Parts: sequence; structure tokens; C-alpha cells
Amino acid sequence: MIRFVLKRTGGALLVLLTLSVSVYLLFYLAPGDAARLACGERCNPQQIAQVREQLGLNDSVVVQYLHFLQGIVAGRDYSGGAAPVHCDAPCLGFSYQNDQQVTQLLLERLPATASLAVGTLVIWLAVGVGTGLLSALRRGGITERALTVLTLAGTGTPVFILGLLALMVVCAYLQWLPFPTYVPFGEDPEQWAWNMLLPWLVLGFFESAKYARLTRSSTLETLAEDHIRTFRAYGVAERRVVTRHAVRGAVAPVVALSAVDFGTLFGGAVLTESLFGIPGLGKTLIDGVRVVDLPVVVGVVLVTGAAVVIAGAVADLLYAAADRRVVLT
Repeated sequence: MIRFVLKRTGGALLVLLTLSVSVYLLFYLAPGDAARLACGERCNPQQIAQVREQLGLNDSVVVQYLHFLQGIVAGRDYSGGAAPVHCDAPCLGFSYQNDQQVTQLLLERLPATASLAVGTLVIWLAVGVGTGLLSALRRGGITERALTVLTLAGTGTPVFILGLLALMVVCAYLQWLPFPTYVPFGEDPEQWAWNMLLPWLVLGFFESAKYARLTRSSTLETLAEDHIRTFRAYGVAERRVVTRHAVRGAVAPVVALSAVDFGTLFGGAVLTESLFGIPGLGKTLIDGVRVVDLPVVVGVVLVTGAAVVIAGAVADLLYAAADRRVVLT
């Protein structure tokens, strides 16, 4: 276990370093003047030059990147005119648009993304896994055919189309739910859940279609293995064979993939957050790309990368716990 943790930690640091270098190079070569964007349209050349000096944009991309790494490890000072401004570690810099620390900005947006990710995880596990198991156990019947049609429809329909249809039908036409407006959990838990329900259902249905197909194929494969046939030959009750042996082996890859997808949601639910106005990391990433706000973009990419790497390690642990034949290396 210690060897596995150390190996994963080293790999995670390497992945995050590669991600940060790639994003820095892409935005360094991208068109646009970050100093002009940070200063505003009404700034004169002298003011733009001053902002460029304060942000350290006159340095080469290598020097800027090394300063960025220094801020993450030990913090750094920024020239603020009369007196330098210190940014405590882990410092991801200051946003070019609102002069706010990126770390603070991401911490403010993280609860919204976490709310979306947790609710979606519950729905896709409940609906996706349950549908997949039922489809596999009722193979060849009407139930399986109907569930197959639903999963294919969910897999083939883009999430933004599902979201728009849900808004028009559920909110505008039927008026069962209000148009979503994000409310922090700490302010009003009931309104938080009420406004997050539709985004959960839309993204959960989209993801559950994939998990239904995976669960079905994995369950059918497990039911065809030799040890399952042996249990049946010895007269073990079918319910016991399915619940104690077949389901455990079939759910193992589903659990592993769920951990990875859960980590990916911390930066990958861009369309859902934008469509429903959820002020999360995905929407923050899109806003940062649109205005070439390099510190914000790099910060979101690093947080997302860290979430995916951690989720991958957790997925390996869960897979090994679900399937005793797996050995961690």
C-alpha cells in the first residue's frame, strides 16, 4: 500500500506539472494582450506598461512559470504600486479581471461544482447500475428491450439538448420546478436542493445511460464465468449466486469508472454549469478562456487535474476492494 501511494503521488505531481506547462505555453502563444485586458479599454499605454510590470508579463515565459511554481510552494510577492502584495501558498496568482486571488476564487466556486457532482453521482449509480442489472437479469424480454432503447437515447442525446428540453418542458410548460438559480447550501438547504434538482436529473440521466450499458455487459460477462456455473451446478440458490457473487464482480468496473468520472466532473461539467447558471469551476474555466485570464485557467486546470488523479487512485483502491483478484502495484 505504501509503495502504491508513493508511486501514485509521484505520478500525480508529474501529471500536474505537465498540465501546467502545457497551459502556460498555449496561452503564452495565444493572441491578445493580458495587460490590456487586466487594465481595461480606457487605459493609456503608460498605464498598460505599469500593469504589465506589476503582473510580471515583461519576463520570459520560463521566468513567469518558475515564479508561478514558487508561489504554489512558498508564496510570492506581487508589485502593487506603493507596497508589494503578498500571496500566501498555495498561490495561483491573481485574476487579471478582478484582481482577486485565484485560490480564493476557486474555493468560492468549488462548493457549487461539488454540489452538482455529488448529486449526479447518486443518480447515475442508482439509475444506471439498477437499470443495467435489471436489463441483464431480464435478458431477452420486453423489459430489456425497453431499457436498451432508453439507454441508447440517453447516450446519443447531447447533454445541452437534454438540458434545454428539460428547461422548456419542466420549468416553462409544466412549471413543476422553477428555473434553476444556485443557492449555497449554507444559506438555505431546501432551496439549494430544489434548485439543483433539475441539473442533477439532466446530467445524471446522461451519465446513467453509459453506466447502464456498462453494468449490463459486465453482469452478463460475469454470469457466463466458470465459477458462476459451478455454483449453479452445486444447487446454490439463484438469488444468492446473483447477489453474493455475480453482482460483486460486475459492479467492480462500474465503481472504478465512477470514481474517475466523479473527479472529471470538477472541471468537465462546463455545458451543464453554463446552461443552468451554476457558478462552478467549469463555468469559471470558460469565463477565463474567453477573456484570456491565464491565472484562472491554469488554476482550474490544476484543480481538475488533481481531482482526476486522486479519483484514479481511489478507483484503483475501490476496484481492488470489490475484486480480490486485483493486486495493487
